[in-house]
Amino acid sequence: MPNSFNPPLAGIKILDLSRVLAGPHCTALLGDIGAHVLKVETPMHGDDSRHLGPFKNGESVYFDLINRGKDSLELDLKNENDLQIFYELVAQSDVIVENYRPGVAKRLKVDFDTAKAINPKIIYASISGFGQQGPLSQFPAYDITVQAMSGLMSVTGFPETGPTRVGESIGDIFAGTYAAWAISSALFARERGAQAQHIDVAMFDVMLSMQMTGLANLFANKKAPTIVGNRHPVSTPFDTYKAKDGLMVIAVANDKLFAKLCSAMSRDDLINSELFKTDPLRTKNESKLKQEMENWLSEYSVDDACELLLNQGIPAAPVWNLESSVNSEQSKARELFVAVEGSDIPIVPQPVFFNGVKPHVTQPSPKLGVSNNKYRTN
Repeated sequence: MPNSFNPPLAGIKILDLSRVLAGPHCTALLGDIGAHVLKVETPMHGDDSRHLGPFKNGESVYFDLINRGKDSLELDLKNENDLQIFYELVAQSDVIVENYRPGVAKRLKVDFDTAKAINPKIIYASISGFGQQGPLSQFPAYDITVQAMSGLMSVTGFPETGPTRVGESIGDIFAGTYAAWAISSALFARERGAQAQHIDVAMFDVMLSMQMTGLANLFANKKAPTIVGNRHPVSTPFDTYKAKDGLMVIAVANDKLFAKLCSAMSRDDLINSELFKTDPLRTKNESKLKQEMENWLSEYSVDDACELLLNQGIPAAPVWNLESSVNSEQSKARELFVAVEGSDIPIVPQPVFFNGVKPHVTQPSPKLGVSNNKYRTN
């Protein structure tokens, strides 16, 4: 980053009591934009994610990716001396993030009310599966349970496979992202005179509120949407299609684009076909239209078909695997991965540019207790 660039949260101090994914992802995002993150971990064992694979050189790559640039302090919060160290840190901090099951923070005497009594301007974020109150608040939650209960699994997959989990822990990731957004908003409010704030982020709430297409269908049709595979539930053609050498995506969401697609296929006869001339008709007759398209695509490679369609302004894309995406020129141009000296595991920073600059940390994840000497006097 240029020396003249001042990250948005420079000077903000965060105490991170969280572990595994949602909370650590939240604090990693805030650390990337300038906040100092002190990770408080249980002695000897540390964050559970330190022990989750895959491993490289004896270290968890998973832990490394979501704890970049942080400091680590071992504290036993059940020990009175360690608890006092924590309280001293609360007095000096701006933000606390925790993702205990509701009630645990209070039992450990590190809850919002305790922190607010020490620091009247503290911003305290609690991330949990189902929130701090409600009939499910005490339920244990993993990403898969929230995907299942939020309705997301019910619209993901193919009829022949049944409900399928999205292939990443997006309940955790998006809960952490929303928590970072809320914390940033609370810090802005504090600049305008607000006092202590307790932020309550639930994975269930986040996952349910994000499903705009499914919710629109539910509210309009008064019945739950169903599994439709990769295709769009409303617009057609909007799906994955077989070309000569693999799968590609074509996304057509209006009549103008459909006419362009038909012209590219040299099939202008389809434009005003009684089966396909409107989007609802195309969706009703989706299987017939897909067959017409795949007959045409059988003569083209994925790359050639994409080039032809994109040159006509028709959204199309190859289906890449993760390695292809990571190694793409687009990923390099967008600075999505930052090399770390002495390591072949890069930093994966927050993805947003500020005035052409992407703020991010430059240090890898901390060794357990690396900051003990700084904060302990005994």
